[in-house]
Amino acid sequence: MAAEDDYTAAPEGGITISPVKVQKLPHLTHHVPNLKTFPNPLDRNQYYHPSDGFYISPSDVILRQITYDLSGTFPTPPPHLAYHRAGPRKQIFFDPSITSVAIVTCGGLCPGLNTVIRELVVGLWELYGIRQIYGIIAGYRGFYSFEPMALNPKLVEDWHKRGGSVLETSRGGFDLEKIVNAIRDREFNQVYVIGGDGTMRGAVEIFNEIRRRKLNVSIAGIPKTVDNDVGIIDRSFGFQTAVEMAQQAISAAHVEAESAVNGIGLVKLMGRSTGHIALYATLSSRDVDCCLIPENEFYLGGKGGLFEFLENRLERNGHAVLVVAEGAGQDMIPRTDAQKKETDESGNPVFLDVGRWLKSELKSWWDKDHPGELVTIKYIDPTYMIRAVPANATDNLYCTLLAHSAIHGVMAGYTGFVSGPINGNYGYIPLAEVAEAKNPVNTMNHKWAWVRSVTNQPDFVKR
Repeated sequence: MAAEDDYTAAPEGGITISPVKVQKLPHLTHHVPNLKTFPNPLDRNQYYHPSDGFYISPSDVILRQITYDLSGTFPTPPPHLAYHRAGPRKQIFFDPSITSVAIVTCGGLCPGLNTVIRELVVGLWELYGIRQIYGIIAGYRGFYSFEPMALNPKLVEDWHKRGGSVLETSRGGFDLEKIVNAIRDREFNQVYVIGGDGTMRGAVEIFNEIRRRKLNVSIAGIPKTVDNDVGIIDRSFGFQTAVEMAQQAISAAHVEAESAVNGIGLVKLMGRSTGHIALYATLSSRDVDCCLIPENEFYLGGKGGLFEFLENRLERNGHAVLVVAEGAGQDMIPRTDAQKKETDESGNPVFLDVGRWLKSELKSWWDKDHPGELVTIKYIDPTYMIRAVPANATDNLYCTLLAHSAIHGVMAGYTGFVSGPINGNYGYIPLAEVAEAKNPVNTMNHKWAWVRSVTNQPDFVKR
């Protein structure tokens, strides 16, 4: 099987591109030798007609970086990273007639969860002829606490039209020994894990333990985070639906603000560590006057602060709309010692409601600086409305491609990987790499400058 290789692009026109380093992708044969291979059932599938180039080879890769500076002005960069392309392989390492599959969803809700489950079931059933497919109930704890749910295409037929997770989900409940014992005892050969960065870190531990025990089990991750904070991949599923739904909240806030004397519409959007939803919703709406995200510090009073900006905007327009990501300004909110130590079931710090705090601060500022003058502040938090909706058409298609990419990789014997788009092409990324990769908003690039040009908000840099 393909491991880590280096390739150097042939020079063209006197310009040399630095070597390409292909990231090593774990394979079952690395810890379970002498596995039998089988012809890919797609050869006999009535809907497919494999021809030259249909099956992916180990030499098919995707570059992580696709832009280059060929001027020679900068030092020679290190080898560029590349990942193996996703897609069907000519030989598979599982006998579909005896293969048993587990699918589990963990963490919070996200548009598209049910679509991913549906497409995994349909893809395994229709593409590869696997009939033993099970859903794990209530996240990681479901491996050892509940009986799995048998799944088939008829049962999941309309799941893509439903929000939430029919399999149910939860945070926490990660007990490595119990989970791997359940995988072994129930004779699962393939495990598909759908979740965010915490879930992916758990999947890394499961993969390592399975490899240590030399079990013939392949594990694949499908990254789920509505915040779009998973690194390397182009975007996470559900993100586009979230941005679309956020427009409704922003529109409502704009109507409320515009209909009042000195009206301020305040919308809190999801985004614990990254402000992608707030950023894209702001750019899409054009009704937003100020966008606050975790990556960009801000302050309230004084010259160049939020209060001064809003005062000027109210004087000019009579109303303003403010969008804030849930992770923005957390260091500014007063906390008790107990609140500082509080964590959720996944071990993440518990955030206080920045929207309610900001509304209170805005009201106090106005009452102090403008006594007797009217002001209306309407606060909208659409978090659970956004999380609970079904995926839109774009995300539904995306979920299908994610699911099928994962299936093809697992059937080819790969394990400990995540499927996802890299520069528009689907590839396989080692689980450990995705579990640690972040995707913060780059406030130094053109996109954030575009946000500021649309809103005309200050940079919040004290001078």
